[in-house]
Amino acid sequence: MNILGVSGAVGHDASAALFVDGELVAAVEEERFLRDKHAKGKFPLQSSRYCLEFAGLQPNDIDLVAFPYAPISLSSPARWHYARRYWYAPDRALPAIFNGNRRYRRNERGIMEMLQQLGVKDGRSKFRPVEHHLAHASSAYHLSGFSEKTAILGIDGKGEYATTFFGYGENGRIHKLKEFYDPDSLGGMYGALTEYLGFDMLDGEFKVMGMAPYGDPKKHDLSRLIKYDKQGFSVDTHLINVIGLRRYKEKGQSYYFSPELVDWLGPKRQGDEIDDPYIDYAASIQQLLEDVSLGLIDHYLGDILKETGKLCYAGGVALNVKLNQRIIAMPDVQELFVQPAASDAGTAIGAASYVANESGESLAKMEHAYLGPSYTNEQCIAACEASEHKPVWEVLKDAPLRGAELLAAGNPVAWFQGRMEFGPRALGNRSILGDPATKAIADRINEQIKYRERWRPFCPSILDRVAGEILQTDHPSPYMTFTFDVAESWKSRIPEVVHEDGTARAQIVTSKTNPRYYSLIEELEKRTGNAVVLNTSLNRRGEPMVCSPTDALNMFYGSDLEYLIMEDVLVTK
Repeated sequence: MNILGVSGAVGHDASAALFVDGELVAAVEEERFLRDKHAKGKFPLQSSRYCLEFAGLQPNDIDLVAFPYAPISLSSPARWHYARRYWYAPDRALPAIFNGNRRYRRNERGIMEMLQQLGVKDGRSKFRPVEHHLAHASSAYHLSGFSEKTAILGIDGKGEYATTFFGYGENGRIHKLKEFYDPDSLGGMYGALTEYLGFDMLDGEFKVMGMAPYGDPKKHDLSRLIKYDKQGFSVDTHLINVIGLRRYKEKGQSYYFSPELVDWLGPKRQGDEIDDPYIDYAASIQQLLEDVSLGLIDHYLGDILKETGKLCYAGGVALNVKLNQRIIAMPDVQELFVQPAASDAGTAIGAASYVANESGESLAKMEHAYLGPSYTNEQCIAACEASEHKPVWEVLKDAPLRGAELLAAGNPVAWFQGRMEFGPRALGNRSILGDPATKAIADRINEQIKYRERWRPFCPSILDRVAGEILQTDHPSPYMTFTFDVAESWKSRIPEVVHEDGTARAQIVTSKTNPRYYSLIEELEKRTGNAVVLNTSLNRRGEPMVCSPTDALNMFYGSDLEYLIMEDVLVTK
């Protein structure tokens, strides 16, 4: 059976994913084709075309189209909760009761138009809506490879109404235990403080997380933001997660927090520096998120974790790697699987996997995230020849060897190979690389290439045979979804990938999933003694990760990079 999953339900992160007979064969975000970060307000037309083309399918070969957004019944507590908590905005509260989640009908019309453009006949009969948080849950559980009873966690901003999901999976079926509803959202709370700290929601949460280790979480108590006991929580909608007239406005823009928050904490942060008191606010909101999340996990999932120790996790907050480190440290957690595309882009996978499971398909474990387009040497050369920059290029006999030589000499290298990663993390196929022992290489990449805040951390890609020694654990980490404490003996050897708090957000590389990248790191090890490379995504600030050779060349000539390796083609300035 051919099942196409399409996302974009909540107005951002449109993507498409294709399952063929239970195997995930292709997945890609629309932003990569449109060159528009998060593809806001778009549906995944180009992504769907790619998935079909990769699998050699025609539009009418699609058996089912799964979409991660469903109508919510009036009998559900979700609509009533939303209306009660947003009583001060009757233009939102009353439609929740009398009109339901009206965005569903808008979404359905948009998807039908997209399927028509794609060439799918009778798209409505193939259309299968899936509740947003069930899609998140399925994207983690059904692709984890866990066969025993498994705890399932979902935390994000919101879907239709739900914001937080606790459940479990058993024998392929997902069971709900508890949901929390908008505006009571941990992701929304963190997002509101992200805006207050001067960053954009969807992207800035990573920056707040990176800023937090520089601050003191005890210096400011932010617990006023949320009422919490072990069974539940509610946010203070006089301060955050606000709509309508309660929103703080500045220079014509409305924010997800109120003027009361500004009266309490002071002016909204401006600029790129990690300055007082804002670094302490970042530390405090990170601590608050962790403490509340861990308490809820223990309450709702503790018995299941004691039984099997397995936990699956998705939703935007699942990309908070510091929280994930604390989850792994919980005494009853033996293994945590985080969907690498945990944000709403991953709901394309989840909707399709949920429908596939309901249809009786046997789903294969997700072994890697290399699910996007790839390009040949000939296509890379053609892009060079067509470029207005008239690149100087040559074909290499051994690209990993040459790449390692350049890295060992202290140069950052743009590394473009194989199928593009699905999700927000560069995992060695669309990456900027550096030698983590080269002094100030991280600052150079931040300032001259990525054009981003100087305090942002970089990640290490580590060969599997040394990862245990460096990270002091044997926990799987193929997707950069966790941080780990770096062993003292390694901190001075790879200082450029160790963050302020002594941790690293690591990718463990295996020769099975990425032999060419593995070979590059091995060659670097021969020259430096360290089987580790600094890895960050191949893009500039505010841009999507590059997809094609043309994208890579445009990024290359828009930065101070001097070396770009695309497959076996080396481009130099």
